[in-house]
Amino acid sequence: MRRVLVCGAGGFIGAHLTRRLVREGNWVRAVQHTPRPFDEHEPDELLVADLRDPDACAKAVLGGFDEIYQLSADMGGMEFISAAEAEIMRNNALINTHMVEAAAEAGVDRYFFSSSVCVYRDMAPGEAALTEDDCYPAQPDNEYGWEKIYAERMLAAQARTSGFTARIGRFENCYGPGSAWRGGREKAPAALSRKVAEAASGDAIEVFGGGTTIRTFIYVDDLVDAVLLLMRSDEARPTNIGNDEYVSIRELVETTARVAGKDLSITAVDGPLGVQSRHFSHERIRALGFEPRYTLADGMAETYPWVAAQVAAAAETEGTT
Repeated sequence: MRRVLVCGAGGFIGAHLTRRLVREGNWVRAVQHTPRPFDEHEPDELLVADLRDPDACAKAVLGGFDEIYQLSADMGGMEFISAAEAEIMRNNALINTHMVEAAAEAGVDRYFFSSSVCVYRDMAPGEAALTEDDCYPAQPDNEYGWEKIYAERMLAAQARTSGFTARIGRFENCYGPGSAWRGGREKAPAALSRKVAEAASGDAIEVFGGGTTIRTFIYVDDLVDAVLLLMRSDEARPTNIGNDEYVSIRELVETTARVAGKDLSITAVDGPLGVQSRHFSHERIRALGFEPRYTLADGMAETYPWVAAQVAAAAETEGTT
């Protein structure tokens, strides 16, 4: 039985990863910043802690662990990333600095860090895929990406110095049931699902820039599959985790509307767009045997009904207060 620590287990991806690790039969300690219950597959131990505090990190690793998954981060969708640059850099730098030092001190065997494709530069639509090595020379589009680059380098240096195994996954946009769906930190699939759920057939929904930017989205179950595969592999280099289905935000709206059975149009509004386009090589993760199981249509068929249920429940609750 592995002893496993999941940092950021109160977040969307961290919660899904925690449940998977528990189902595997591991002994799991889950660290959350804000207490959130697990509806099923509860971890063996739940710790509420602020990992910006070095003492909290030292407490989190007490007892020793075979695997540490560091997913704790201050992050959100494009609106939040654009508005909270200094806060994001400070909070995430503190979390990652203190966690990797605590893990090394505790003698961890393997340490996984959830990086992001935000480490890459902006791209033009139709441009050839970037490989992991194309991260350098570095020119991220936002400060969140700069902090991720620093955290990657810091982890690699600490792993060399302390002799533990480090794994780095660069996540593409992840979505699925359980994600943030309102409040400013939600990402495009959940935000657009909310707008579609709130609209009546024949309505127009507002989309930043009209939905021309190009993205790729990976369903959360596929991402967790890839994380576990990478963590337990011999691949020591940073590795992109995503799929090859690239769509415009407009196409994401159209897919979501089809799932909802609604005829909707788009009204372009001003707002933060982020990069123009994304296109990444997935040869490194596929070489380990990874193959996504969900198309975007499959994933939105799972995600939209969940978001729509949250919208309906919120409307009912707010209507009675």
